Amino acid sequence: MTAPLDQARTDGPSPAERRLLELVRPGADVIVPIGQGEPPTLLDLLEANAEHLDGVRIHRMDPFVERPYIRGAYGDRLRHVDYYLGPGSRQAYRDGLCDLVPNHFSEMPLLLRQSTQRSVVLAAAAGPDADGYFSLGTNADYVASMIGEVPFLLEVTPAMPFTRGANLLHADQVAGWIATDRPLAPVHHRTPSAADHTIAGLVADLVPDGACLQIGVGGTPDAVTAALTGHRDLGVHTECLAAGLADLVDTGVVTGARKKQMPGTHVTTFSIGDAAMHRWLDGRDDVAFMPVEWTNDPRTVAHEPNFVSINATTEVDLLGQAASETIGGRYWSSSGGQADFARGAMYSPGGRAFLVTHAATSHGFSRIRAQLTPGSVVTTLKNTVDHVVTEFGVASLRGRSIAQRARELIAIAHPEHRDALRHEAKELAILP
Repeated sequence: MTAPLDQARTDGPSPAERRLLELVRPGADVIVPIGQGEPPTLLDLLEANAEHLDGVRIHRMDPFVERPYIRGAYGDRLRHVDYYLGPGSRQAYRDGLCDLVPNHFSEMPLLLRQSTQRSVVLAAAAGPDADGYFSLGTNADYVASMIGEVPFLLEVTPAMPFTRGANLLHADQVAGWIATDRPLAPVHHRTPSAADHTIAGLVADLVPDGACLQIGVGGTPDAVTAALTGHRDLGVHTECLAAGLADLVDTGVVTGARKKQMPGTHVTTFSIGDAAMHRWLDGRDDVAFMPVEWTNDPRTVAHEPNFVSINATTEVDLLGQAASETIGGRYWSSSGGQADFARGAMYSPGGRAFLVTHAATSHGFSRIRAQLTPGSVVTTLKNTVDHVVTEFGVASLRGRSIAQRARELIAIAHPEHRDALRHEAKELAILP
């Protein structure tokens, strides 16, 4: 199909609406990409036709915009199923209006194959190019794994960059598409603080030249990219490609020359950013968007020597258990790929994994705790956690005893909390 579907209504549903309703039958499982891969006009059309739907579920990760269907506006006719809470779904989940399914990001395609009908993928896209190919732009994630297996209905917008990798579909593989001028969902970042920059410096000192990087998203990970400007021949094999890594490519710090897999190519499974970031991505041949079941597979990660994984956490107990998806015992996000990359780095020759966090919350509560806050969820197991970093230092946990771990973690806690942590550790028989 080479021409876009008309969205104009005359007498009854538009051609775009008719095609959408043909694909979204009663009980359908609709799949939408993570983050900025959302097709806003297609979702508008789905909501506008909710009266014709029955038992439809939309499966997606990290929605940036809170839409009526996420808030349960259409009841069981159209329900949101989340796999990583975002700004658009966090409150709805807390209000009991949508569902959250636990997962490792690398396993998302497998989960969707096993537990859904995978009726249709709705996604934003760029194209078609002169050869009839569409690009999923900022995304490959779990939807790229479904190319050739599931019908795709695309929303093509000039805001979406044309990227390459395993995220291209030929017109013959597309069930239909519409053309719009809608912008991508906005991204809001926290500006790195002084503590973030201190943590970043500690991590950067432990990253060797030639390392292959996976860096998460947030104030502290953003600061880490800024601290790596003096390094040489770094590679990128990451979950999310953001502006900080793009800057390292532009300055020649990231070359990918020493990578074992796809040398010279910067590998990711999705990207988030502003219009400048999207212009940077558009048409590049040195960036590859690959399916998450490959990028995040610990076995894939382990093939890269000197793999360095850097992700944020919210709490760590004195055993080394990291709770990274809850805050104060309440769900905030989900597991994402943190454990995927931590485990892959563990098996990488020379690999290292870092979990970064401020020593205390903005209210002064310690993030290094004798026991996790009740209700908190362990994201990365104590047996997998390698290094924990706060602005007060680096705790190296791999191969350390329970008592040694406790001492290392107490040493990087905020000084105001160290005595209380030692006392609690003794009461719990963690320390003698």
